Amino acid sequence: MRIEAGIAVGLIENFIARYTKEYDFYSQAAQLVAQILERDLRNSGVRCIVTHRAKDIARLEDKCRQRLRRKNYTSVESIFDDIVDLAGVRVALYFPGEQGQAENLVTRLFTILETKAEFADTENDQADRRFSGYEAVHYRVRLKENELNGLDKRYTKARVEIQVASVLMHAWSEVQHDLVYKPLNGDLSAQELAILDQLNGLVIAGEISLKMLQEAGETRVASNERDFLNHYELAAHLLSHASGLLDEPVGDSGLGRVDRLFALLAKLDKRTPANLAPYLKSLHKNLEKRPLAEQVIDALLAEDSSRYVSLSSIDGEVYSPADGQNAEEEALHRQIGVFLSSWIQLEELMRKMFSAEGKSEEDSFVPTSALIRGLTGIEEPIKREIDLLRRTRNNVVHGRNMPGAGLLMEATERVQAIAHYLNSNHNGDG
Repeated sequence: MRIEAGIAVGLIENFIARYTKEYDFYSQAAQLVAQILERDLRNSGVRCIVTHRAKDIARLEDKCRQRLRRKNYTSVESIFDDIVDLAGVRVALYFPGEQGQAENLVTRLFTILETKAEFADTENDQADRRFSGYEAVHYRVRLKENELNGLDKRYTKARVEIQVASVLMHAWSEVQHDLVYKPLNGDLSAQELAILDQLNGLVIAGEISLKMLQEAGETRVASNERDFLNHYELAAHLLSHASGLLDEPVGDSGLGRVDRLFALLAKLDKRTPANLAPYLKSLHKNLEKRPLAEQVIDALLAEDSSRYVSLSSIDGEVYSPADGQNAEEEALHRQIGVFLSSWIQLEELMRKMFSAEGKSEEDSFVPTSALIRGLTGIEEPIKREIDLLRRTRNNVVHGRNMPGAGLLMEATERVQAIAHYLNSNHNGDG
């Protein structure tokens, strides 16, 4: 037994020595996950605090030695497999009701390794406590290669734990964890444990108050004549109103870049719920598996193609040569401008055909995907090709998976050819 214990202790020492060498690797992996997640949470209008860390070496060694009593470690790798949070990220939500939006982003941005754990404080077996203890949702993930560049791709090998809870629950958890599980001056007395239990009750009551605060804010924002002050207010309005208008929950595709939508609404002087309502209603029968903000932006663009210029100015894009650009950037920007100009002409042509077929005026800003499906005067193979080109257009307009200049040139030629074909065969222009 003594020899076996010595072997186990030796494994822990070897594990800690290796982890010490790899500490920076886990720290950087956690930082990358935190940066990606915080960027998209904020862009989607989710108020939160995102922090990250690699597990402290001294604390990790203590944890491993404590686990020796119930774990049968046979190798250094078995210890790595057992400790799931060497790289960790915490998302502290201002409003617990936004847990669903956070989950949607986590599952979209990262590779999920295990079923999410709806964590409850099962380790604390204090018999007389009245409240439930720590509650959060934990995800174990890996970074996706398409979110990384160059040498950063090596961090896809790291397993990262993401913990999502309210700001109040995270704060209480830190206090409780350090006092109960890492006491510096002996075990806590029954009175101290009872006070911690009372604080947990206050945290739970605080979360209820935060939910009420969120609902009160949504009610205030819902006034049809009041401008949205920021994209957080716009996101709250979308969540509370869009789900009732659409055939599927918003969470299925996510809100997307609400900050970008807010900037466009501000530029177009359409920042009130009343101004926004027609564009949400237009999506009722045309919901796609894309972020809602993108679909609303597309409805705005469909109503008036001159708004493409407003959108590009928001992104700081100028689709022409600029000082400081290299030849590749210059070619890409030039081709983006040509592609969008050609696409706008094709889209306007299809809308004229749509109108000529007697569609109602309320469908004037119907999304392009539904426009393609709804036109009876276009052959099915042409429809399929337009739909493929529409996906290229979406990547360009919404900044996702931007194609290179060569592919854009080919797409532009096809858009122009289809526009010419439609003009010649459906509008009688010869």
